[in-house]
Amino acid sequence: MLLEALIDRATQKGLKTVAVAAAEDAEVIEAVTEAVSCKLAKFILFGDKERIQQILNEKNATNNESDYLQIVHVDSKEMAAELAVKAVKNKDADVLMKGNIPTNVVLKAVLNKDYGLRTGSVLSHIAVFEIPGVDHFIIITDAGMNIAPDLVQKVQITKNAVAIAHSIGIDKPKVAPIAAVEVINPSMQTTIDAATLTMMNKRGQITGCIIDGPLGLDNAISTFAAEHKGIHSEVAGKADIILVPTIEVGNALYKSLVYFAKAKVGAIISGARAPIVLTSRADTAESKLYSLALALCSVSK
Repeated sequence: MLLEALIDRATQKGLKTVAVAAAEDAEVIEAVTEAVSCKLAKFILFGDKERIQQILNEKNATNNESDYLQIVHVDSKEMAAELAVKAVKNKDADVLMKGNIPTNVVLKAVLNKDYGLRTGSVLSHIAVFEIPGVDHFIIITDAGMNIAPDLVQKVQITKNAVAIAHSIGIDKPKVAPIAAVEVINPSMQTTIDAATLTMMNKRGQITGCIIDGPLGLDNAISTFAAEHKGIHSEVAGKADIILVPTIEVGNALYKSLVYFAKAKVGAIISGARAPIVLTSRADTAESKLYSLALALCSVSK
């Protein structure tokens, strides 16, 4: 299984530490205890200590606490986010993980000018899918951060996704900026952006990948659809990375794969000083574990 292999890949990078903001959540703790059982990482759990300990007891995880789990009690979710971010900023942790806390509270701490994790780059959401019937990863970006990215933002979003692809063993990812049509239409900005990204790649302004677009979703992932429409390129039908034009497209595609196709997924936020596991409250413990493995794979040495 592709995502299961990410866990093995992450363990080969050496034992890292994850700071969890507001860890008092059953699904989060289940992912954490599973990660500990795999010796995937150590964890600093910020939150309500009594509640965290209660959940750990329910998971029969107390035997691992002294070696792999450190609990830090805080009185509010805002303080949990602040201390977790500071732990990463101060290099006490390598990865930031969202627990039972609103996304905006975590991001406020991440973007704090004094102790946050901004680098000047665009933060972007990157989802790595294992889809039944597909023999390789499909990466979708951006389904969760940038609402309607312009060309400059799309360049950075692409670079973020390419870096993650490299970290999980895809040496030369094929990137498909998708649109409603496969031809350049001056009335459709998405097609112009896609063509510009393609040319920037050809001229060496975006490296480490092969970009071709605009492409429709069908001919980005299906060689049959690409051949039927007479599209011949290194990317058509073989895309590793799907660059979506808006957050609505990405969000709908993400949820369609999870709920209709029964795909498995790991997802992170990239572009900060460290990877951020910013999963949804509806995500399963399994998805959170895969997201942790993805984040750990992408930690800079």
